[in-house]
Amino acid sequence: QVQLVESGGGMVQVGGSLRLSCAASEVTYTMGWFRQAPGKERKFVAAITWSSNNIYYVDSVKGRFTISRDNAKNTVYLQMNSLKPEDTAVYYCAAANLMQATRPDEYDYWGQGTQVTVSS
Repeated sequence: QVQLVESGGGMVQVGGSLRLSCAASEVTYTMGWFRQAPGKERKFVAAITWSSNNIYYVDSVKGRFTISRDNAKNTVYLQMNSLKPEDTAVYYCAAANLMQATRPDEYDYWGQGTQVTVSS
């Protein structure tokens, strides 16, 4: 059972930045970030494979968010810049044993989530 613990959420003004971290109890092949706004379904944000050779982003965050991982620390990061009000959501870290995993049902383990609020 892989345990995931997110941190780094908070409140920031439009145009600001936040860095989310997710510490895993062990290394998994693909690590991803999802987000869920109130009343909406959980949606894919970004994913990165073990070697960092394969990285995927949803179109709405390309050029603003950067996912990275440090396997020595079993940690994945999500650097979020130029934040917009529509980025407001609970952000979840997840782990999968598939290479190209962008759907929630492809992930086996989930963190508890961290709130990100972007105020205008």
